[in-house]
Amino acid sequence: MAAVHVTVWDDRDRRDSPDTPRSDFEVDAEDIVAVLGDEVRAVGVGGVHLVGHGSGAVAALVAAARRPDLVRSLALVQPSAFTAAAHHPVVAGLLDRVRDGAPGVPDGVTAEQYLRASTEGLGTAMPEPTPRRLRAVATSMRERPVREAEIPLAAIRGAALPILVICGTWEHAPARYREHVGLPLMAVAESLADSLGGRLLRVPGYYPHTQAPTAVNAALREFWG
Repeated sequence: MAAVHVTVWDDRDRRDSPDTPRSDFEVDAEDIVAVLGDEVRAVGVGGVHLVGHGSGAVAALVAAARRPDLVRSLALVQPSAFTAAAHHPVVAGLLDRVRDGAPGVPDGVTAEQYLRASTEGLGTAMPEPTPRRLRAVATSMRERPVREAEIPLAAIRGAALPILVICGTWEHAPARYREHVGLPLMAVAESLADSLGGRLLRVPGYYPHTQAPTAVNAALREFWG
């Protein structure tokens, strides 16, 4: 395979991106479409290989549905597109729990407190609270929840895009983390691959792109041909 040119897109309010009052997957999708258009014009190709992870995969799905002419293929790494699999009992249970937890983060909770609760509360170690990480956490505390996303499955199916869905197997994840996060994510991955006619790849671990990067990168290269 020839060398690959990679453009990494960051959500607003993350890394070096500008601040935003509230992150929104619809706005993220528009940003992705703009970047895709720039890439297509610069490289002179008919479309680009789009990869999205987690909530970024939700924005990638929406962007691909809006401008399928700019997308050559779509790879989704552990997508958080829960509403696309709301029929699955495990996912339905998750959606019920987060709806019951509305309206959101209580006033006065700091980004570091939220980071600790969302990691140690599920049995995982809290990562180092660096300024950049805490900025991203603060953004996630006020972002539009992905449970509100209506995934345009019919439009994506109609575009006949090649689809690859990657998820972890989660067998060695902390029990609470696997139960409350891993099982719904695996159900979403299976549902999306099935409904979009895509290929499902299961990778050992629960963070495929960081715990098994060699396997994920090899799968992407094979997928891109």
